[in-house]
Amino acid sequence: MFEHDVLSRVWRRLLAATVLAAGLLPGAMAQDKVTFATTWFAQAEHGGYYQALAEGIYKKHGLDVTIKMGGPQVNGMQLLLAGQSDFIINYDFAVLQGVEKGFPLVTVAAPFQFDIQGIMTRDDVPNLGALKDKTILVAGTGTTYWWPWVKKKYGYTDAQMRPYTFNLQPFFADPNIVQQAFPSSEPYQADQRGLKTKFFLLSDEGYPPYTQAITTTQKLLAERPDVAARFVRASIEGWKIYMENPAPGNALIKKDNPNMTDGQLAFAMKRLKELQVVSGGDAATQGIGTMTDARWKKTADFMVEWGLLKPDTDWRKAYTLQFVKDLKVMP
Repeated sequence: MFEHDVLSRVWRRLLAATVLAAGLLPGAMAQDKVTFATTWFAQAEHGGYYQALAEGIYKKHGLDVTIKMGGPQVNGMQLLLAGQSDFIINYDFAVLQGVEKGFPLVTVAAPFQFDIQGIMTRDDVPNLGALKDKTILVAGTGTTYWWPWVKKKYGYTDAQMRPYTFNLQPFFADPNIVQQAFPSSEPYQADQRGLKTKFFLLSDEGYPPYTQAITTTQKLLAERPDVAARFVRASIEGWKIYMENPAPGNALIKKDNPNMTDGQLAFAMKRLKELQVVSGGDAATQGIGTMTDARWKKTADFMVEWGLLKPDTDWRKAYTLQFVKDLKVMP
């Protein structure tokens, strides 16, 4: 009997060790791997995701998340459609135009409640309608999304437009140049040069889309809806905590992007809070990351009106509210 008990204990220990090594015990369950691609080099605009990684929020939700930095030569939509990313940050306009082309794109959450794209000028420019004698620098995607609207709204011409290469030297050198910018980025660089500027937010002028929205594919939602639900929840929880105490997320941001400075991060956080990018709009009453049918319809109607989307496009295919409607992570 004694030998039998000893052998039983030995076998139980061996079995437990084998199961643990195989990752089959509850505390050692294999986590779902997720690859997430951002739009640019790591910065405060991606802070919620880095915070979720730094604070173990993704891990808590059973996810092993890898964040891939974007950049000027990275096409997130191509990565997503090629299966090299599970989720990306994307723009409403790009998703709607993709749906028009038959791409299986779906937006699942909007941590930013409005587009933070704008135009930076010298401080003597009174408004966006006063740029007729200016050279306007616009990056590649901007020529497709917001430039056609600005051009038509204010009567500007393509002859005024020049490429923005993400180098601010032309702006610094020529007082007649204005350029696209984010409120949390380029104005900081101008400030460091002692140059007084103004920043005009396009959403204040009627530009309606969400920005930096989380986008995936119909295939992933059909095959792994639980992964999508957990990724959305963890990301939104990350944004809530990042806006309260960004230090852990910022540490990972600087690790991925060594060129990022504490000053730039602090300036960006200040502007995100001032503009209520994460906490404003519908998020104030419905929670961070929320979206609405009415807002998507407004964006689709806007695009049709300005010739950016075919009228017969089924715009409802571009998004789903199932992952945010009951989330209620309040700012």
